Amino acid sequence: MPVHLSDAHWETLHPPLLEAGTYAVDPEPCGPPWRPWEEIGAREAAARGIFAPSGNLADGPAGTVLLAPGDMRGTGLIAERTEGYCRGINGSGGPNLACLGCGLPVGSRIDDCGHWQVVRLLERAVVRLPSPPERPVLSWAELFADGGPEHRLSGFHDIPAGVALAHVVVAAGGGPVEVAPGPVGELLGPSLAALLPSGAGAMRLDLAGPGLGEPAAELVLVPVHPQTGEMWRPSGGAVAVPLEAALWAESAFPPHRTRLPAVGGLPTGVERDDPLPPHPPTRFRPSGKAFRHTLARTPAVREPWLRKIHDLMP
Repeated sequence: MPVHLSDAHWETLHPPLLEAGTYAVDPEPCGPPWRPWEEIGAREAAARGIFAPSGNLADGPAGTVLLAPGDMRGTGLIAERTEGYCRGINGSGGPNLACLGCGLPVGSRIDDCGHWQVVRLLERAVVRLPSPPERPVLSWAELFADGGPEHRLSGFHDIPAGVALAHVVVAAGGGPVEVAPGPVGELLGPSLAALLPSGAGAMRLDLAGPGLGEPAAELVLVPVHPQTGEMWRPSGGAVAVPLEAALWAESAFPPHRTRLPAVGGLPTGVERDDPLPPHPPTRFRPSGKAFRHTLARTPAVREPWLRKIHDLMP
């Protein structure tokens, strides 16, 4: 499952969540009806894999199959179920796609602002058939041969960063963390300083993975393979903390920028980037919603110290 699904930017038109020709299966219930946490209770929520209050929870079908909208064929919208907020449809009224052959509802298309563009097919409507050979699974060396996978969702760095922040806090066990300077410090340093205590005995956090080796650190951010979902495993005794592969690649192999002047004029048809793009108006912050979403699905959140962090995270 793409970690980006743990959050979305409010009133923003999102790109497709998945690349064309790929799919994912969501094990959690999705869509209406919605039930308040007080009605579901801690026992039933824990059976779903949720261990901290998360507001209203979806009580729709589980096991929906996610696809890129452009990969759909032979379906059409159900006109009376095209509810949305302002610039699209969000599936809030139930399945809004029907089979053009038989007319039965098969799933929902979602593309409203503040939502990832995706199609969710009902599990009962899907039959897996033999297909051409799937894409070969790339080795770690092949995956990062040219600097890593392209970050299609580069405007949403805060979401995988929020997921990684939650995993770091859990791995630290409530103790202090010393963040390595550089990309890791910029990504998670201020948030960890605000969430965890400081002092002696801090665990060091650094990047590790293909092409980097294993630094002298107790906690290491490692990439998650985008095809298999498996983490890169360090051979030493460090605790591996998962980080979305494209964001890991950007942190491990930042683009090289030189301040030396170029020799000669600009090529024909190339315009000078003047003025330069403005700096971001605010400091980068990992997504608080993705952070809480991830913690809520970690059994350790039932410990008082971690539950307090979950509840206080803005």
